Amino acid sequence: MKDNHLKIQNTLTRKKELFEPINPPFVGMYVCGPTVYGEPHLGHARPAIVFDVVFRYLKYLGYKVRYVRNITDVGHLENDADEGEDKIAKKARLEQLEPMEVAQYYSDMYHAAMDALNVQHPSIEARASGHILEQMEVVQKILDAGYAYISNGSVYFDVVKYDKNYHYGVLSGRKLEDMLSTTRELDGQEEKHNTADFALWKKAAPEHIMRWHSPWSDGFPGWHLECTAMSTKYLGSRFDIHGGGMDLMFPHHESEICQNRIANNTDTVKYWMHNNMITIDGKKMGKSLGNFITLNEFFTGSHAMLKAAYSPMTIRFFILQAHYSSTIDFSNEALQAAEKGMNKLFAAYALIPKLQASDSSDENVNAVFTACREAMDDDFNTPIVLAHLFDAARLVNSVNDKQLRLTQEDIRMLKQIFDTFLFDILGMRYESASVSLGMEDKLMELVIALRTQAKANKDYATADAIRDMLGKIGILLKDTKEGVKWEVK
Repeated sequence: MKDNHLKIQNTLTRKKELFEPINPPFVGMYVCGPTVYGEPHLGHARPAIVFDVVFRYLKYLGYKVRYVRNITDVGHLENDADEGEDKIAKKARLEQLEPMEVAQYYSDMYHAAMDALNVQHPSIEARASGHILEQMEVVQKILDAGYAYISNGSVYFDVVKYDKNYHYGVLSGRKLEDMLSTTRELDGQEEKHNTADFALWKKAAPEHIMRWHSPWSDGFPGWHLECTAMSTKYLGSRFDIHGGGMDLMFPHHESEICQNRIANNTDTVKYWMHNNMITIDGKKMGKSLGNFITLNEFFTGSHAMLKAAYSPMTIRFFILQAHYSSTIDFSNEALQAAEKGMNKLFAAYALIPKLQASDSSDENVNAVFTACREAMDDDFNTPIVLAHLFDAARLVNSVNDKQLRLTQEDIRMLKQIFDTFLFDILGMRYESASVSLGMEDKLMELVIALRTQAKANKDYATADAIRDMLGKIGILLKDTKEGVKWEVK
């Protein structure tokens, strides 16, 4: 295992902490996956990519990682409430399908999108509907401990009693008394002792399709329960990292903490990590605002808000440009800038085999590798890693332009920097771009030849027009002693 000083921003303590796995070198990581009732969108891409990078880097450091990601295919009611219709059951009713048909269809769509984004498969992908018995066992443990009650066939967690003995709101910073004083009574919540209580098991209404027999009623598990049951089943009562989007911090992850503490008699999770949100033109992405864009629409350019299609690697690069704890604002201009930056790095990487080595070196290339490693150790700081990769690209271009000398070992190290950080750890995929890069070289040779011929014919207007048109699409021509060179701005 590589010596490291990896620090993680722990949401629970609001500070960076030196990562110490519970049973080194084994690391257990659980990340909340999608609720599969609709097409995957940009909001699904961010946590998948963020925790894919965490997964990749922990493995690079030499840890044996068991990465568990769940799929919610039952129990997630509308508006994250304890009343209303199950999201998947509602979709099934509207489309006259079986709920599991809906879940399978959108699961397949999600997996295809993740493959396109080069997100590695988790060690275990657990479905809520496949772990009903485990969820019932957790409910019974909480009932036996006296922190839940049965009401009309449903089972609710007693948050008020929990708060008397433990602190409710440790993750989100909320206070129970404030919640109770500001939360109004809602229709259908007369079963609860208090509005803050949440469902562990819900009695199914006659029209509810997905139901299972339990000691309390024919019903289905509450949404928060699945993650407690499945994470501890595969990672044990104490594990290292629990991740997900910031929108899950409350109530979902807060409820998990309560369930874990009572069912397992311990604080199950050591590090809580939350990725921030993606906004569109400063507004939260949502169907009601008309700014909801699916990943397939990004890949095909078929949404009205998109000026072009954007490749999966452009989307991945765009997300990696911001630290996972920061918000990202989508715009066509931001995606176009990401695409240009990505192509600069790919173009530099393609030049490395062509570089001429020298007997001496003008740069300490090892320092770039070290800087990339230090950025990853500092809470997975991918934008800083990318900044150092652009430094590496600058070195490549300078050597190619005969403005810098590097030894053969330095050039080998440059390639290792790209291979390790851009491809292995950040997960960018080069092979799909390699064909286009080769085609770009041939097309640019043709364009440069046409411009050179125009200049030879003293047709300077045409030569200048070619240069200017290339400039408008982000390609810079440079006249050098060795001939005309080109690069992406």
